[in-house]
Amino acid sequence: MSLRVLITGASGMLGSAVYNAFKADGSYTVLGLAHSRTKEGLKKLDLTDNATTEAVFAEFKPHWVIHCAAERRPDVAEKDPEATRVINVSVPDNLAKLSKALKFKLVYISTDYVFDGTSPPYTPSSQTNPLNLYGQTKRDGELAVLGVTGSQSIVLRVPVLYGPVEKNTDSAINVLLDVVSDQSGKRYKMDHYATRYPTNVVDIANFLVCLTTLPPSRVIPPILHYSAGEPFTKYEICLVVSRLLGLPHEHIIADAEPPKDGTPRPRDCQLYTRETEDLMEGYGGLSWTPFEEAFNGGKF
Repeated sequence: MSLRVLITGASGMLGSAVYNAFKADGSYTVLGLAHSRTKEGLKKLDLTDNATTEAVFAEFKPHWVIHCAAERRPDVAEKDPEATRVINVSVPDNLAKLSKALKFKLVYISTDYVFDGTSPPYTPSSQTNPLNLYGQTKRDGELAVLGVTGSQSIVLRVPVLYGPVEKNTDSAINVLLDVVSDQSGKRYKMDHYATRYPTNVVDIANFLVCLTTLPPSRVIPPILHYSAGEPFTKYEICLVVSRLLGLPHEHIIADAEPPKDGTPRPRDCQLYTRETEDLMEGYGGLSWTPFEEAFNGGKF
């Protein structure tokens, strides 16, 4: 009997990569859910409608649910905190309750922004201290899913993501290609203060496929970290991209000062991944792709 895997947010950057990875494997029965950007092959569902959500899940009978749907934009979260809390806290809380009732494993995708960035690297058990509303709601979502006794919930924290997208503005990393490519004379001030660990969504998707193949003897801990290991500021990423594209970068100005306005963001939230590496030994490991290799290999 093939495993039945349900992916929420399957039209987003991460969700679509996860959906494609499970479909491409060929040994899974896959259902992808989407709401605002439903594509061919996906089922339209409003996850805030608990009754309809329960009916869809009960009919599909998933063994695994990969919950990628979220409000992931910090600036948008600050502008609409109530809606953000619904999608980032209430929805995963309901999915954890369904995990208990329907007996499926739930993977809740979280973020390195649950940390304040003052004392990296962060282990899965490190104290959380989010600096902005987005991070707070994702932290609260973690507490919600792990707080449902009897659910089979796993929190997977990931850093800033990039990869195949419909438009580059879907990713804080992909959009830097547009910045470098803009040779119109416009000047860009680019963050050279915060260190990020850009991670490719195709790598995470393949990791999740491997995660579902673990034997029962491999006990999955409640919180996992997945991250590429290369540190960059956004300015440094622009320099790499400009070299790879063969374009000048004089229009991009490094800004090494701490941000004084806008949504607060942590300086360095490096995720410690040793526990994940040990868990996946013999089952694909962490196997992340270096940034330049991903760029040249078509993982954009």
